[in-house]
Amino acid sequence: MKKVLILGVNGFIGHHLSKRILETTDWEVYGMDMNSERIAHLLDNPRMHFFEGDITINKEWVEYHVKKCDVILPLVAIATPSTYVKEPLRVFELDFEANLPIVRSAAKYKKHLIFPSTSEVYGMSPDSEFDPENSELVYGPINKPRWIYACAKQLMDRVIWGYGMEGLNFTLFRPFNWIGAGLDSIHTPKEGSSRVLTQFLGHIVRGEPIQLVDGGQQKRSFTYVDDGIDALMRIIENKDGKATGKIFNVGNPVNNYSIRELAGMMLDLAAEYPEYRETAKQVKLVETSSGAYYGTGYQDVQNRVPKIENTVSELGWKPQVSMRDALVKIFDSYKDKLGDAKQLNT
Repeated sequence: MKKVLILGVNGFIGHHLSKRILETTDWEVYGMDMNSERIAHLLDNPRMHFFEGDITINKEWVEYHVKKCDVILPLVAIATPSTYVKEPLRVFELDFEANLPIVRSAAKYKKHLIFPSTSEVYGMSPDSEFDPENSELVYGPINKPRWIYACAKQLMDRVIWGYGMEGLNFTLFRPFNWIGAGLDSIHTPKEGSSRVLTQFLGHIVRGEPIQLVDGGQQKRSFTYVDDGIDALMRIIENKDGKATGKIFNVGNPVNNYSIRELAGMMLDLAAEYPEYRETAKQVKLVETSSGAYYGTGYQDVQNRVPKIENTVSELGWKPQVSMRDALVKIFDSYKDKLGDAKQLNT
């Protein structure tokens, strides 16, 4: 029976992972977060142990539970582009500095550290597919603070790899645009404050214009969260140690669409639902510049496709959910709750 420590357990990945663990294994989940609304339905489970806290404050609790648990997943991070541009120091302080003591504790107590890297570490790599072992990591100039997130994550990857050279049992996973219910609140009206799919769904629900940054030509590979969690479960299980010392892209290269195509697919799908149809008719696509939308410190990546051969072969995993099916699941999850802002956060 594994004991799994999830820091940021109320977040997007954290709450989906906790639910899957409790439903399909006999593992224990020890979770910390500053809020618990997404995991409220799990708190009665005797194998769910939740502590309301902050990794930057409750450091003794964190170290004690790193020592106590078998597998450590530090999922606390800022991951919204508008914050990279406007508050780069906050991003560095949380995503790197606050997580470094957790990494060191995992090394000290000889635990399996599973750390969320990011598809952003590849930056503006010219490769048609991003290869975790061979692609070069290419970033813009210092006056583009958008890159501080990728830089902080890359530095943490390198630190963890260094600890691995000294014996740390680690796995790095790089999510490629995981989508699903509970990603962000669709009731966050500020542009750029949530991730693209949630932002668009909020605009559709409210009948507002969808702004396409730089025409929406940039492409992303979208991965339904259930597929991502399938890969994570295999990494946590780590059968025969096959995940140790590895970097896995966790994405769906088939679901590679431009942001403009995403907006079109969402509007077409909204027209099929009575719950969304009328407000969707009011939505117009409007082009804007990245400078106007995010600020002058932004720079974009035109394509981001994961090479997943090693993830498939070493984990016995393969993404299953098509883009349309993923969008249907997301639209279905929100359709009965449109009047209740609180529920829409779950």
